[in-house]
Amino acid sequence: MSGGVAGDPDDVLVPVSVVPRAARNEIVGMQGDALKIRVTAPPVDGAANAALIAVLAEVLGIPRSQLAIRSGHNSRRKVVRITGVDRPRVEASIAAVCAARNRRT
Repeated sequence: MSGGVAGDPDDVLVPVSVVPRAARNEIVGMQGDALKIRVTAPPVDGAANAALIAVLAEVLGIPRSQLAIRSGHNSRRKVVRITGVDRPRVEASIAAVCAARNRRT
C-alpha cells in the first residue's frame, strides 16, 4: 500500500482516483500509485469531494475535519491531506479495507 502514501509526522498525503456516480461508496484498492475510491455522489457542486472525505474519515475512524483535498478539486485525480494520524495507521486502515473487499470477491 505504501506506493502512493507519503507523509511526515504531522501530515499524510494520499493520491486518490475518484469514480463518481458509482453504485456504492467503497475503497476499491490501488490503481497505479493512487487509491481508487468509488462514491455515489455526482461530480457537481463538490458533492463527490464531500463523499470522498466522508468515506476516508469513516475508514480511518477520524473526524472529517482532519481531511482536506490538497489538489485536484475539479479532477478525478486528487491528493488528500490527512492530519493527526501517522502514516502506518493510514496504511494499515486502507490495507484492512482492501483485504476485506478482496475476501468478498
